[in-house]
Amino acid sequence: MTEATLLELHDLDLQLAEARHAATVARLRKLGYEPGEPGALERARGRLLAGVERRWVQHYERALQRYGRAVVGMRERVCLGCFVTLPTSAAPGAGESLTLCESCGRILYWR
Repeated sequence: MTEATLLELHDLDLQLAEARHAATVARLRKLGYEPGEPGALERARGRLLAGVERRWVQHYERALQRYGRAVVGMRERVCLGCFVTLPTSAAPGAGESLTLCESCGRILYWR
C-alpha cells in the first residue's frame, strides 16, 4: 500500500522537521505539547521507507529536499504545490492514486 505509507512518511517528515527546529520545540512546549523525540521519529521513518517502492522513494526524497513538501493534493486538476493546471492525461491509472506533477515533480495525491 504505497499511497498510505507515503502519506504517513510525509507526515512523519514534517513532524521530524518540527522536532529539529529549536524555536518550534520551545513554542510547542509553551503551549503544553511535548514534541516527539527525533531519534524515535527517525527509526519510524526508516520502517516506513522499507514499505515504499524504490521509484517512489527517489521521487519523494528529491521533492522533499527541493521543496520541503514532497506530497501535495490535487484540486480540479490543479497541483496544490505549484498551482499549475495539469492535463486530463496526468490522472493516475485505474487502482492508483499517485502520480507526479509534470511541472514541479512533486508527488500528487488524487482523492
